[in-house]
Amino acid sequence: MKKILFIVFTLSLITSSIAQDVDKRIDGLDTALNEVLETWKAAGFAVAVVEKNKIIYAKGFGYRDYENKIPVTTNTLFAIGSCSKAFTTSLLGLLQSENKISFDESPREYIPEFEFYNQEMNNSITIKDMMSHRTGLPRHDYSWYIFPSNSKDSLLQRVVFQEPFTGVREKWYYNNFMFLAQGVITEKITGKSWEENVREKLFKPLGMVRSNLSIDELEKSENIAFGYELKNDSIIQKMNYYHIAGMSPAGSINSSVNEMSNWLITWINKGKFKNNEILPASFVDQAISSQMVVTGALPGKENPDLHLSNYGYGWGISSYKGHYRVEHGGAIDGFTASTCFFPSDSIGIVVLTNQNGSSVPPVVRNIIADRVLNVTSTDWNKTLKDRQAKAIKKQKEAKKATISNKKYGTKTSHILEEFAGTYSHPGYGSFDLNVERDSLFVLFPLMKMWLRHYHYDVFEPFEVEESGIDTTETSELRLNFNTNDAGEISSLKVKFEATLDPIEFKRTPNEIAVDKDILEKYVGEYELSGTTAKIYLKGDETLFLFISGQPEYELLATGLNKFSIKILEGYKLEFIEGEKKTINEVLFIQPNGTFKAKRK
Repeated sequence: MKKILFIVFTLSLITSSIAQDVDKRIDGLDTALNEVLETWKAAGFAVAVVEKNKIIYAKGFGYRDYENKIPVTTNTLFAIGSCSKAFTTSLLGLLQSENKISFDESPREYIPEFEFYNQEMNNSITIKDMMSHRTGLPRHDYSWYIFPSNSKDSLLQRVVFQEPFTGVREKWYYNNFMFLAQGVITEKITGKSWEENVREKLFKPLGMVRSNLSIDELEKSENIAFGYELKNDSIIQKMNYYHIAGMSPAGSINSSVNEMSNWLITWINKGKFKNNEILPASFVDQAISSQMVVTGALPGKENPDLHLSNYGYGWGISSYKGHYRVEHGGAIDGFTASTCFFPSDSIGIVVLTNQNGSSVPPVVRNIIADRVLNVTSTDWNKTLKDRQAKAIKKQKEAKKATISNKKYGTKTSHILEEFAGTYSHPGYGSFDLNVERDSLFVLFPLMKMWLRHYHYDVFEPFEVEESGIDTTETSELRLNFNTNDAGEISSLKVKFEATLDPIEFKRTPNEIAVDKDILEKYVGEYELSGTTAKIYLKGDETLFLFISGQPEYELLATGLNKFSIKILEGYKLEFIEGEKKTINEVLFIQPNGTFKAKRK
């Protein structure tokens, strides 16, 4: 009996010692994190810390609804952005353990219609390359962000038109489309959507009952965070949710720090949660091992104990003050996140904030890591704030240098109406450009932008918001219009990718509706250099041109008596009115000249 009492007493002492140690590590943490909230002027954030198989600290700071001062809790749902990527690779890890997939195979084994920019890429790229961002493709994020689609397959069809910047496996470069492809592979193998797979194989066994996979689901939930941005370094302004739609496998998950803690516990415990295997241990080892070098990341003078920058499968890998760290960030409109764990220390940290492009997650993560790992503390709040200030200063200096290149006193080569039309690129999408109140406006699927003349035929874009147009926040994007041999505006180029030449969008002139009785005025035969050109009507709205020995051409009305040949860039017809508004002649305007044809 005494022996039993002694054992119980000893265990009590050990438990008490551990509790005191934990308390000591997090003592005063609330104060430090409230200071982060104030320093970075964030609406709110939540954080959770796990050790081995339990949460040792979790708390919400600030507001999930800033306007109504509704506080963040540990159950508040946030968009986690690219922290979703480890969920996507994990589904492939499960399929690998069932011998249904090999990471060394081509993705085209599972999606035969999936094509890359050239045959070398088609023959070389493996699923493993896509999982570790080493395909040679840059991001091409404007393709899905500005031109979204609910169809994963239609988004994937754009990849064949997206140019690489280097060879396969030569350089690391982040690419969301490759995680979309992984989601589609999962769908092809299982016969279920990526969303169904995440719910059934990950959310359900992990007890992530409130976590969801779309903004539509988020908006129907309770205790959700609204997204915010910091305007002019002082104003906390609400942002609209971004519907990531078909790009969901790359970053659509919404979750809380409490439920994300279960996810971290699983990774810390070699894929097990509450003694149940959620992920194969062999896959966990692969995912948190270096599959690709991101950068050299040599130790620096300021932080010699921070080095290494590699990538596994949906996770980044680095060395933090002598401790092996596995981490991934996430960012989407109004939200920023960080999920990290230290496998050798059995420690995990998740930070979710409703601030756009925020430094709060890395600051909070590092402050907590210093404490729970018992390493020398760094004033990360001040260090990263100073670093941000230097970066902003450099950006301003760069903008000044850009402005100095501006040529003043220039004007456009055409009147604004002649820039209007539909502009398209097969790897991105299409948008309309219209003239309103003597200004050019771009109508993207999700936003409207005003184009301010920069110089010559170059314009700079500014987003049209509900509050108006803020011209104080300029970007480096420029829309550069080009002409064809006929002197018409034929395309525009914009540098969407830093590693590539500007992306070219081809122009199709705006088509106007013309009544049938007006179209009938143009019908007839015209003598063109000894050849007969026939103009005739099909149906009630479409005019056609036929010249012997050539195909039939559809004509698009672009103005009064003006038409473009649909499939021939730079070829136009302009009908000449005579007395009594009758049509007696037509001008064939071509790149090689203008030719007059008289009506027979």
